[in-house]
Amino acid sequence: MTKYFNKKMQKFFLFFAHVHFFLYLCAQISANMNIEFAKEGITRARVLIERANHIVITTHMAPDGDAMGSTLALFHWLSEICGKESVQVIVPNAFPAFFNWMPGAENILIYEKEQAKCNALTEEADLFVCTDFNDPKRIGPIGEKLIASSAPKILIDHHLHPMDFADSVFSFPQTSSACEIVYRFIRSMDSGINLPVATCIYTGLMTDTGNFSFNSNSCELYEIIADLLRAGIQKDAIYDAVFNQYSTDRVRLTGYALYRKMRIFPEYHLSLITLSADELDQYHYQVGDTEGLVNMPLQISNVYYSVFMREERPKPGTPKPRIRVSFRSQGDRPVNIWASEVFHGGGHANASGGELFGRLDQAVQLFEKTFPKYIKKEGK
Repeated sequence: MTKYFNKKMQKFFLFFAHVHFFLYLCAQISANMNIEFAKEGITRARVLIERANHIVITTHMAPDGDAMGSTLALFHWLSEICGKESVQVIVPNAFPAFFNWMPGAENILIYEKEQAKCNALTEEADLFVCTDFNDPKRIGPIGEKLIASSAPKILIDHHLHPMDFADSVFSFPQTSSACEIVYRFIRSMDSGINLPVATCIYTGLMTDTGNFSFNSNSCELYEIIADLLRAGIQKDAIYDAVFNQYSTDRVRLTGYALYRKMRIFPEYHLSLITLSADELDQYHYQVGDTEGLVNMPLQISNVYYSVFMREERPKPGTPKPRIRVSFRSQGDRPVNIWASEVFHGGGHANASGGELFGRLDQAVQLFEKTFPKYIKKEGK
């Protein structure tokens, strides 16, 4: 009986080993296919860059660390390493002040503030490099200029389902950030990196993974970081510049949001924070002051989902306020479908965003009505 049992166990473990090896082989083949796909596009992208004399780099509205890092890394690479004389980063609207320290940030043009100059540059451009967005709608009025231009376009992005608007596409949703793809893009060009490029890339990697707390379980990612360290980055100083330079008003706003405005739905392990435009004004809100707020409720035991809603006052020509919605989750608990189907957004499984035009209370009602469909009750 024991021999029979041992033989059965041996067969089982042998079968399991074969299955494990097969899955590993499939994963390796898939990874190699992705790498080969990128290499196939590299030749096309290289030609586009070599031919270009006036390059515009752009990214999504409300630029975050990944948007800033990817655009500025490409700016330094194209101008300092590739030797391109006319390279300009244009962002749709203002970026947080705690990114002002980044090398090259002083050269960025903000479309909302300098429309005439930006329009002239987009009309003159003979190449657009687009980072960290999958749809021209996400870059506001610049998107219309982008689509209208006959200039070729390179897209570097990590969001699902990129729209068909670029001539050369490097889209890998399984990666940590757009900055990771920018790094791979540059290295695939058989190019080196300098300290400004490395600093900008690391900033995007760090911020888009919550200081490597999500979307960062990859050996290759830390190999990239090692290479950036060899290039001379000061990672502790970068962390300090991004996370330890807050204003007094920002810290007080965070305390108010967590103490007064956070609601917990225990049966669904869900948190909701809302901030109206009036509440933001009380704390002299500046762009970026609520960055990372959505992540904080996940520090609470048994809270696996977090949603944050921020109201923006109506702008001229838009009679309704805009409600910005951020979603975060832990583990195998996707929120991107909820963001996409209800709040006209999307993103990664554990980190997504959306928006709604209307009153804040209407957005909350929609949240309360829909979350039971997208979040299952779990045991304690």
